[in-house]
Parts: sequence; C-alpha cells; structure tokens
Amino acid sequence: MLSTIADYTRLTKDMGKSLTQVAKQPDVSRETDYFLSHIGNVKTIDDFLKDYRLYSYAMKAYGLSDMTYAKAFMRKVLTEGVASKDAFANKLTDTRYRQFAAAFNFAALGDKATQAAAATTGTATQYVTQTMEEKAGDQNEGLRLALYFTRKASTITTGYQILADKALTQVVQTAMGWSSTISSADIDAQAKMITDKIDLADFQDPAKVTKFVQRFAAMWDATQAQSDTSTNPALVLIAGASTSISMDTNMLTTLQNIKFNR
Repeated sequence: MLSTIADYTRLTKDMGKSLTQVAKQPDVSRETDYFLSHIGNVKTIDDFLKDYRLYSYAMKAYGLSDMTYAKAFMRKVLTEGVASKDAFANKLTDTRYRQFAAAFNFAALGDKATQAAAATTGTATQYVTQTMEEKAGDQNEGLRLALYFTRKASTITTGYQILADKALTQVVQTAMGWSSTISSADIDAQAKMITDKIDLADFQDPAKVTKFVQRFAAMWDATQAQSDTSTNPALVLIAGASTSISMDTNMLTTLQNIKFNR
C-alpha cells in the first residue's frame, strides 16, 4: 500500500487528468449529464428542491450531502442569498452554505439563477472533485482529507473556519500533533491556539499548503501504523518493542524533512 503522500502526489501531479478520469466513470457521467441537461429548466427554489436528483447532486457538489434532508434549512439559505451581511448563509461559520447560495443565487437572479456558470459547469466541476475525494477516501481516508484540505486551504482566513469544518479540524490537529481531545476546550481558546501556531496567510501560497499537507500525511501514516501495530496481536508478538522504536524514528526523520514553521 502506498503512503498517503505518495497517493497524494500521484493524484495531484496532473489534477486535470485525475479529474477527467473520474468524470468519465459511468455513474459520475450519468449523473452529471442529467444535471446539466435539466438544471436550466429549474426556475424557482421550489422547483429545485422538488427534483431530488438535481438537488442531491448539487448538495454533494458542495460537500453538503449530510444536509440534503434539511430542506427547510436550505430553503432559508437560498431564499436570503448572500448580498446582505445579515443573510442567513453569511451568518453561518461554515462557508459551504455561502458558496452554495452564491452558486444558486435565486435571491439575486430569480428564474435566471440556474443559467449562471456557477450553477451549471461550476457545480459539475465541484461534483467531480468531491467524488474524486470520496473515492480516494474509500482506499485511504488520509488521502481524502489531504485533497480536501488542499482544495479549501485558500479560503481559510480564521481559526473559526477550521473549527467549523470537521475535516479541516482533523487535518490541522493531526499535522500539528494535537490530540483530538482539545476539541472539548473553549472554542475561542481553540481558535487562538490555531492562529498562534499557524500563520493562516501561508495557506494562500500553494507551496506552503503542499508543505503543510506533507506534514499532515507523515503524521497520519505514522499514527495509522502505530494503531495497526497496537491492535494486531500478531504484529505485536512478531515485532515487539523494536517496531514502535523504528516507527518513531521513521516518523521523526520524516518530520525533520517536512518542517512547517510560522
């Protein structure tokens, strides 16, 4: 099995090719064809929410599949749009709702909302990207997290945005070597801890994002290897204490080569 960073490098070396391969898969192609050929017929929010196939496709595209059932909530997101700072979507810490409302901007564009590029090809691109990440996660959850973080990194401007997104939180905690138990601490204290240790402006630099993801991948693989050893009696008996010593040494060596300083 390849390491997380090897898988990540393989996919991101030619992201366009990787996305095209996913887009051509029968299930993805079928759903995308349906979406692109029907979304233009949607004129109102009611039309949108009534066509479950279109609506669920769009929700998945923006990483909101787990909220597909919450139609009343999403109706409010779409109805109020994003123009006003007091709009419902703008008050939510999770920026995915803002992105969704901006893509399907019924509040500003009315019955022309579904003709905008963001609502058509933009959403289709998002769907393919989301699907690629999910399929990657079927084999390696660390890879899914790495790809997701890479995609979202440039949108991060506050520690609260990270804390509002479980996947981003997991990447940051893992990369920094923080226990997940800190999530029970005061939210303001967690946000301060993040900004004290990480210069979020660095996430505007693709090279620094890659470096951070490499750190995450090294920590993720080391943690997974330790977990596998501790839960597999055969490995414990065969490898003994030397396994964990070697593992710790390998992890430290890797992290020495992948430094992420403020």
